[in-house]
Amino acid sequence: MQSSPASTLRRAHRGVVATFALVGVVNGILAARLPGLAAKLGLDTGDVGLVILSWGIAATLTMQCMRWIVAALGNRLLLRVGTPLVTVAVGLIALSSSFPLLLAAAAGFGVASGIAEAMMNAQGSLVERRAARPLMNGFHAGWSAGAVAGGLLAVLLAALDVPYTASVLGVAAVAFPLALAVGWTYLDEPAEEEETTQRGSLPGIVYLIGAVAFMALLLEGLVADWSGLLLVRDLHTTEAVAAIAYPVYELATFSGRLFGDRLRLRFGSRPLLAAAGTTTALGVLLVVLAPSAVWAIAGFALTGLAVCIVVPMCMSLAGAVAPGRSDAAIAQVSAIGYAGLLVGPVLIGFVAEATSLRTGIATAIAIALLIAAAARRMPPGPAAAPEPDDAASGAASATPVSSRRDAAGL
Repeated sequence: MQSSPASTLRRAHRGVVATFALVGVVNGILAARLPGLAAKLGLDTGDVGLVILSWGIAATLTMQCMRWIVAALGNRLLLRVGTPLVTVAVGLIALSSSFPLLLAAAAGFGVASGIAEAMMNAQGSLVERRAARPLMNGFHAGWSAGAVAGGLLAVLLAALDVPYTASVLGVAAVAFPLALAVGWTYLDEPAEEEETTQRGSLPGIVYLIGAVAFMALLLEGLVADWSGLLLVRDLHTTEAVAAIAYPVYELATFSGRLFGDRLRLRFGSRPLLAAAGTTTALGVLLVVLAPSAVWAIAGFALTGLAVCIVVPMCMSLAGAVAPGRSDAAIAQVSAIGYAGLLVGPVLIGFVAEATSLRTGIATAIAIALLIAAAARRMPPGPAAAPEPDDAASGAASATPVSSRRDAAGL
């Protein structure tokens, strides 16, 4: 018996949330147990930096290629392959017995992540358009929840003295069949309008959206890379207190994304992006001027609460502004945005080396204000209209949007 369109949409919605969460768990345990990997292979700070750089570059290049590959294969097939590959690549990292093998495994993880992260945003955009309401922040909240869960699991395994290889390999082994299973919930994208449309250039607005995503991810990397160092070196707190900053930031990020879709539906994309950029600038300013660790951590939390909604909105808008090429547009925005995670630490590091760490972090204020300024050039609507996908689409078009949302249970 064939499922109804409403039940298919509900299943796809849950599947996308599960995919984001699953990728978040894998990334969370990988990041949290990075010290264990360094200890296992005797890596210094420079070696760890090369590992991170190798998967970052591989992910960025892969995302750039996705805009052409997805036109031929579709996001559903690529996501069904990419998500399980992420778990396989993490397992290969865990099994790496030398630095050269680790670099190769890290690059493989970057390729798999590039496929999965671009395509899960594309699948999320498709579900969002079919549901006719903003959902992307909720999907990214799933990633945040998964990352926190992965980090906490890593802490537990480390406390139980479970070796690095067994910890990461065990999580990868459990995640692999789950990644395969969730792949059967994805929606099939509609037939492309015209072959010439697929081969044409993307609208210029896509690159502006990508630039905003670039700035937002640069700001998101700020906390992960520099919060602990600022608290220890400039505010002279203990490493234990400094370690609180990142979990607090992630909790704020998760909270902001839980409410991001509702705020977007109420206020629209432009006002919300402008508010997010301005509030992010205030959060960074609070960090820069903080007289104590408590105020700095509060500033990081405010930064996370505001900036977290920018990238999900960028992915959603990219899927809405390029009819017939939404997958390619999202892949392009992902590639541009992901580069921000690579450039951010280097940019702030150079400024900090020449001046001070506070001054380096202060450059993020200008970047946040640029997001606010760019908001008025962004598309105004909260979400695109749903796309027809079957014979029921004619009846759906005659049904009020609110009724279709209720029927879908979204």
